[in-house]
Amino acid sequence: MHHRNPPKEPRPPASLRRVPVQERSAERLTRILDACATVLDEVGYEELTTRAVARRAGVPIGSVYRFFGNKRALTDALAHRNLDAYAERVSARVSGVGHADWRGAVDAAFDEYLEMKRTVPGFGLVDFGVPCAPDAMPDANVQVAERVAALLADHIGGPLDARLRRTVLVGVEAVDAVLQLAFRGRPAGDPELIEEARTLLHAYFARTLD
Repeated sequence: MHHRNPPKEPRPPASLRRVPVQERSAERLTRILDACATVLDEVGYEELTTRAVARRAGVPIGSVYRFFGNKRALTDALAHRNLDAYAERVSARVSGVGHADWRGAVDAAFDEYLEMKRTVPGFGLVDFGVPCAPDAMPDANVQVAERVAALLADHIGGPLDARLRRTVLVGVEAVDAVLQLAFRGRPAGDPELIEEARTLLHAYFARTLD
């Protein structure tokens, strides 16, 4: 794949007090974030505590506070990790799609989001931002749209211009609303609403990409 518009290198979230340098420290951070995701699924965001995360990770509470000042900073970092993982996984999916097939590339981004929502711990509550704490990771959909637009432009060999950015942002916002409805009370999502969201994406993106 020719990288005409490579995605920006991910930066550590501002909520992270210090960036781990040593391998052991990085492994501990990973363990803490994994534990946060698991506890989120069990008790939800409101009942989540840094103490419960430390206990599940098998680390002293001080190890959590070494990286994060509170649970909002902790879940914000989990959201950033989810976004980086999503971008990597979409890139891998898109590599198997023909360069002229923008619908296939859009489907790759859509299907990967569904896959992560159904299988990644904590993702159902905190995907790319904390819903009940919007200032923890501002404009999460904007960041998602930027990553997807860069991957799409790179794949089809087109410009990463204002029109494509706007198209992807509107698509992300619209599909986010429909998928929230599709997954309300249904862990796997309502299949008919999910396909409506896909149809919406194809129809709207066609105005820019056909």
